[in-house]
This record gives sequence, structure tokens and C-alpha cells, in this order.
Amino acid sequence: MHIRRAGRLDARAMADLLNEVIAIGGTTAYVDPVNADYLTARMAEDHAIWHLAEDDAGELLGFQWVSPMEGTDEFVAEIATFARAGRTGLGIGSALFEATKAACIAEGYNWIRANIRADNAGGLAYYQSRGFEDYGRIEGHRMGNGQVVDKVLKRYELR
Repeated sequence: MHIRRAGRLDARAMADLLNEVIAIGGTTAYVDPVNADYLTARMAEDHAIWHLAEDDAGELLGFQWVSPMEGTDEFVAEIATFARAGRTGLGIGSALFEATKAACIAEGYNWIRANIRADNAGGLAYYQSRGFEDYGRIEGHRMGNGQVVDKVLKRYELR
């Protein structure tokens, strides 16, 4: 497995992977499919950091990004992580987070926030295992499709 910075030419493969996760449901706040243009625009945001994991053949295994959290005076990275269905538990997320954490420190972020659906047991376990700590909860969050879920807020201190 190789970890590298994601770029514009990776956007289509990342959109396809994310759309598979969205179609399965239950683990992401995204409810509508995304396209490469959407991800390319997100990658171009100031202070956004994107990494991907791929195998020796170049198959995309997963990706992770951070972008600045809005509504705070602190420089906080908001994180999102996606792994190919059926490929979780293989160290993809761990490897991605090590690269993301180092890049966040270099970028000057103070801490990283994960905003996770409370019904996403895998996501909660993943961030907990990386050292994220609970610091809040959003109850009754209405998603784009009308579904109501609670969200768990976790933070990872970089300093």
C-alpha cells in the first residue's frame, strides 16, 4: 500500500469510491452522489489537505481529507475518511491518518475535528483508535435526505 497526496486527476476515482460508500449507506453524512468536479473544488480550498491510499497496481483503497472548520477562531481541521467497501481493517485508515496528521502539523492546524454519525460504529472505533477524544454531540441532525441522526464530535490535539 502506498500513501500519497491526492490531486485533480484522482478526483474521478475518489468520487466513484465515495459514491459506493454513499450507496451502501449508514456511514457517511453524504446522501447524494458526488462527482469529480465537486471533489476537485474541495481539493482547491485554502488549507485543504488530501491523501489517498493505493495498492501496487494503483487501485484506490481509500482517501482522507481535511479542510478548515468554519465558525471558530482557532485553526481547526475537519477530517473525512473513506475506505473501499470490503477493504476496511487493513491499515488503510491508519496509514492515511499518519500522513494527514503530519501534514496538519506542517500546515499549522491546532487540532483535528471528526464529526461522526452516532450510528457509524466503525467510524467511531476508527477515530477512537487514532487517539481522538469525545468532546461533544449534536442530537437530532437532519441529513439531506430527511433522515435524523445524532453526531459524535471528537478531537485530536496536534499541539
